Amino acid sequence: MKPNKLRATLLAVATTIALGAAMAPVTSFAYDENSTSAVNVDAKGVGLKGHDPVAYFTVGAPTAGKAEYTYKHDGVTYQFASAANRDAFKSAPAKYAPQFGGFCAMGVALEKKLDGDPTAWTIANDKLYLNVNKDVQKKYLEDVNGNNKKAESNWPQLRHKTPKSLS
Repeated sequence: MKPNKLRATLLAVATTIALGAAMAPVTSFAYDENSTSAVNVDAKGVGLKGHDPVAYFTVGAPTAGKAEYTYKHDGVTYQFASAANRDAFKSAPAKYAPQFGGFCAMGVALEKKLDGDPTAWTIANDKLYLNVNKDVQKKYLEDVNGNNKKAESNWPQLRHKTPKSLS
């Protein structure tokens, strides 16, 4: 992609993200904008807003987890729809845990830490990616591999910064 076209595309995506974030109700953001954590959790330390990370791979849809089936990994408490899903996660957490700590993959590609919406998800290369909303997800899906490559490059520098410091 030529530099001018890439710049225009990134500007369009950044605008879409900004508009999407501005239009979203404040209560939709689970993360603390002043936190330096590399994982996106709610006030109780629960990731994926309580959705079962294994179900994305087995059911192919966001599925609510249950409080009786939990497992803590890398500072995140995940909830599962069943004991079998919890046990599958325990045996291979790197396979099922969302990438970029559950933050928006497109946001990370654009050097931002935005909340991840468990209903705006994608599995690519056997990994789970979230986006801040479905409009941003549409842009992300236009070049999944390119966006993931950029996000993977950005993540080491962003992971311990506050979302607020990146705006």
